Amino acid sequence: MAATIYDCSDPASLLDGVRAARTAIAAGQCIVMPTDTVYGIAADAFSHSAVAGLLAAKGRDRGFPPPVLVADRHMATALAESVPAAIEPLLDAHWPGPLTVILRAQPSLTWDLGDTGGTVAIRVPDHPIAIGLLRETGPLAVSSANLHGMPAPTEAAAAAEMLGDHVAAVLDAGAVGGSAAPGEQNGSTILDCSTEGVVRIVRQGVLPRETVAAALGELLAPE
Repeated sequence: MAATIYDCSDPASLLDGVRAARTAIAAGQCIVMPTDTVYGIAADAFSHSAVAGLLAAKGRDRGFPPPVLVADRHMATALAESVPAAIEPLLDAHWPGPLTVILRAQPSLTWDLGDTGGTVAIRVPDHPIAIGLLRETGPLAVSSANLHGMPAPTEAAAAAEMLGDHVAAVLDAGAVGGSAAPGEQNGSTILDCSTEGVVRIVRQGVLPRETVAAALGELLAPE
């Protein structure tokens, strides 16, 4: 059955949509939600079956663990073993924003995001609907709402067309994100900060390498 699409520009529909999304997440189902970069497919990060459903919906396996979106820095620090002091200026400037950081995961957490090697990719999205939902649900496993190999959608209709049968609700907040530079992705820039003494860009997104380099200096690995 196709997912219900909620028009978030209408206050009543937004209220109904967030309620439906929250209920779906609690039931272990997936939803489509807006972020500041692209639309994402989201599931309870602490539900093994929900995360497996997210990966299956995209046509991906455990080798592609989804990032985890959180509402704020406090929620992020609860998921990571530690946050390197060297990246704090980047987080100050770009959280919320299009920056995902891979950190060593808190070993006490009982979750299964896939083959993570003991790490977790964390982001605070810069979108009010996403932040509001995350404050209610807690951390969500979120990946771009597209089938594997297809472009990440910046409109809810495209996400619903690809994933509608696999999600319980679609929160439509209109067009999100912007145009990426040639050869780059519309999504967030992902930094691997899990190895002491070096930071690597593992996906170049809308946050430019020059911005990252200005903050990290020699800590950033060469291209």
